[in-house]
Amino acid sequence: MPPTSHSSRTASTAASSPPDLPPPGGRCAIHQPNFFPRLTTLAKLFAADYWIVLDDVQFARRDYQHRARLAAMKNPAQRQWLTLPTHLPNGRSTIIRDAEIVDPARARRRIRHTLQHWYGASPYWPVLRPALAPVLDLITSSGRTAAVAEASTRTLLEALGWPGRVLRSSALPSRPDRTQRLVDLAVAVGARTYLCGTGGMQYLRTSLFDTYGITVIPFRPPQTGVWADGREVSALPLLAHLGPLFLAAEFRALAADSSGPAKGATTLP
Repeated sequence: MPPTSHSSRTASTAASSPPDLPPPGGRCAIHQPNFFPRLTTLAKLFAADYWIVLDDVQFARRDYQHRARLAAMKNPAQRQWLTLPTHLPNGRSTIIRDAEIVDPARARRRIRHTLQHWYGASPYWPVLRPALAPVLDLITSSGRTAAVAEASTRTLLEALGWPGRVLRSSALPSRPDRTQRLVDLAVAVGARTYLCGTGGMQYLRTSLFDTYGITVIPFRPPQTGVWADGREVSALPLLAHLGPLFLAAEFRALAADSSGPAKGATTLP
């Protein structure tokens, strides 16, 4: 497992000094912190030069910010939710970065045991286990759902050799409108390309990106082979089953193919 590169250090929060921004002109992906994210989500982040962690929007219980769906290595149809029990101190209006883990010590023990039970027999477990240890430790040291979710994603990206950088939306200027926020964040980091998932393409107003010379590219992974269950299951099972080198090759090939202007998005002003 490659060590964390200096280029992937997380940017400062809004309360501290402005983030060290990347050179302009790259690809950016903007996504909430997900707990051991799905394969398609991880692939989108891998295809970007930098990931802007959307940590200052409302927490969504039905999303993947605090849970991941695992699949058994020998029987992928056998699945189980892995959940970070989460308390919202401000109720439904709680923003992602303020969500708190309930009973962190117990949550850490349960998650560690579950991962060991499901993937301990993997030939790649001796590599994955020490890489996952800091994520587990963060459960008790931070007590914050978003911190653990972000760390889990970074760990998987690093396992695949991603050379990109991570920043947080809370450290960057943006306006509240759904599309305008994404445009502002992309502009703030000097992006020339925005990678958009299938969900975002349903509401995105690409004309706002056009105003700033930013090309929107829809990120659409295949639906066969290793990608068959990619929108449903965490990337962790495949990483344990196939290993980092094999999966990284799949990710690099997909990233190379992800080019061209957006089609099907609304172009309302």
